Order: sequence, then C-alpha cells, then structure tokens
Amino acid sequence: MRRITLITTGGTMEKEYDERAGVLVNRRSVMDRMLRRLRLEDVAIVPMPLMHKDSMDLTDEDRALIVSATRAALANATGETDDDRRGVVIVHGTDTLCVTGEYLHQELGGLRWPVVLTGAMRPYELQRSDSVQNLTEALFATDLLDPGVWAVAHGRALRFPGVTKDRDRGTFVSGG
Repeated sequence: MRRITLITTGGTMEKEYDERAGVLVNRRSVMDRMLRRLRLEDVAIVPMPLMHKDSMDLTDEDRALIVSATRAALANATGETDDDRRGVVIVHGTDTLCVTGEYLHQELGGLRWPVVLTGAMRPYELQRSDSVQNLTEALFATDLLDPGVWAVAHGRALRFPGVTKDRDRGTFVSGG
C-alpha cells in the first residue's frame, strides 16, 4: 500500500466564500470533502493540516515549518521497510508555491521519494475549479515521479529548481 502524507497550508484551493464580508478566506481545510470525491485504491492518505494561510501571507518561519513537516512525513515510521512507497503532497497557494518549492529543493537533500506541491487557480467551492484535477494529479504523481521536489498541476509535472508561475497562462512552467 502506498502512503501519501497530505500537508495542507491553505491557499486558493482551500478558500471559502465569506458571505458577510464578501471575500474568499482560508478558515479550515476542505481536503476531507475533496478526498471523499475520489476513489483511491491501495492508497493511505495521512492528513497533516499545517496552517490555513493565503500563500502571499507566508513567512520564512512558515516555510521552515513546511520543511520540518515534510522531513517528518518522509522519516521512516516503525515497521516500514525501505521498499514501502510513499510520497508527500503539499497543498499550497499558487502565488508563492514556487518560492516554497525552491526552498524545499534547497533544504531537502537526498530525497528517496517525491515531494509534490500543488494548488489551484480557482477555489474548490467555485465552479470550473481546477482543485480536484490538480489534487488527483498530485496524488497520482507520487507513484510515478522520481525523488525530488515537483510542482504538479494542469496535466504537467515540473521539477524544481526553475519552476515559475505563468500568470498570463494561469499555470506553472519550467524555466530550464
């Protein structure tokens, strides 16, 4: 069985509409609702809610916390063998996902499994959201990608370093 740790940090994917204020906000994770819509055979999802922030509000301390959580998720658990397949998916806001991806790439050497960052351009709650697609792709990618830090969205897997957000196209691209 594959074990995927799902670290949630907030971002657009998890935003909800606040009717009173008329704005989208990060209050709580929507991952449980999203995961219930998926059929995942032979996959154990280990949720790790870390924070509920817009990525524009993330600090260096927040990024250090993401690195620590990722290290903890990748550490061998009692009873696991080296053959057990695992990965980490980090749900992150797209505005600074690439900053965090570069930071993870610098800080996490010698990875044995993939670390996949994903996000959405439109919140899960809105019509035409890319949230479920990107989450599904990211979870699936942990079984296919080589060890390293990746951005997965819109049918593409891009390896750090050198991933950037193309705001005109509304997706991620590789700079090299």
